[in-house]
Amino acid sequence: MSRGLLLVGHGSHLDGASSAPFHAHAARMRERGAFDAVRVATWKEEPSLPRALDGFEPDDVTVVPIFMSDGYFTGEVVPREMGLTGRVSCLRGKTVRYTAPVGSHPALARVIVQRALESGATRDSAVAVLGHGTPRNPKSETNIYEQAARVRSMHLFGEVVTAFMDQEPNMRGLLDVVTASDVVVVPLFIANGWHVGSTIPSELALEGPETRRGGRRLRYATAVGTHPMVADVIEELAQDAATW
Repeated sequence: MSRGLLLVGHGSHLDGASSAPFHAHAARMRERGAFDAVRVATWKEEPSLPRALDGFEPDDVTVVPIFMSDGYFTGEVVPREMGLTGRVSCLRGKTVRYTAPVGSHPALARVIVQRALESGATRDSAVAVLGHGTPRNPKSETNIYEQAARVRSMHLFGEVVTAFMDQEPNMRGLLDVVTASDVVVVPLFIANGWHVGSTIPSELALEGPETRRGGRRLRYATAVGTHPMVADVIEELAQDAATW
């Protein structure tokens, strides 16, 4: 029986960079050689989710959602568009295993730490794990809080807090809730797209990777989802799914 890996994500008609991490992680997984075939499919780009299995030859396919939150897209859109019936489905004679999103896996906390360290975080720094959030879906915040808690439990930084772009606690009040003079913001997003590259810097009045304000230093990390170590998270999710 041949094994395949399918990485699924949102994608964008307007920002081609949004799907770049999917393809980069797919290339890393191909290099590792654990699967006979590796493919990417997205909701907004080709190959689309309904056509994700077209011409995909493996008999046993593991689908890993490249999302940070476990909400509307992972719970409704991907299963609906692909015709999945549960954690394990039989589609076109194939066994299709559907994992949790990368944002839910405990191993992602190590990637958050790495992004913070790359931006200069020390034991005296405050690290803010910044997620999108939405008041429309309470489940969207769960992974953000849990990942921040995992990072906090490592006792590597002076403070670790959670902040959101579209809900409370809002990122605009970040400097009011941490006491450290050195603050590192780690965006828990998949890509360096519109939000990471424009919305967040604008709302926080950032001047680049480092901003000085009122005697404090605010550092801005690169999106967690672009880090090469995310491939390790994908591999762990896929290994777990192989036991089902």
